[in-house]
Amino acid sequence: MKPEWREWAAEARTEFPQAHSALLPLLHRVQRAEGWLSGETLADIAELLDLSPQYVQSVASFYSLYFKEPVGKKVVHVCMGLSCMLAGSDELMHQLEEKLGVSQGQTTADGEYTLLEGECLAACDLAPVAQVNLRYHGPVPPEKADTLLREEVSP
Repeated sequence: MKPEWREWAAEARTEFPQAHSALLPLLHRVQRAEGWLSGETLADIAELLDLSPQYVQSVASFYSLYFKEPVGKKVVHVCMGLSCMLAGSDELMHQLEEKLGVSQGQTTADGEYTLLEGECLAACDLAPVAQVNLRYHGPVPPEKADTLLREEVSP
């Protein structure tokens, strides 16, 4: 367990006195620093907040933006909601898979990109929409996949 995590847990508990309420902010902060949340990390967080490891694991597993395995520097989500599918998001995903040389759910060998599906990114007016490190881009027609990948977005 990293020493700063104790400080972060104390800060979260100051703002959110109930451990259950402090959990999400602490998970976010640790993931922002580490890039992902390993099983060991989740167990450490459980200990810091005096919660059961099973509870912390279940919360982290419920939310799709908590990563339980390493991800790339740029996490690309392609919306697969109905509006985006009708506007060509399936073809956009195919183009991104071709250009990156990975399938949906995988990370490039250089660790630069992780390509993920999003069930709905709640931006139907931008269909087909994608996110790079949670920053919205759209509409992104399939032929503009290169443009999306060239976006410089800080983590």
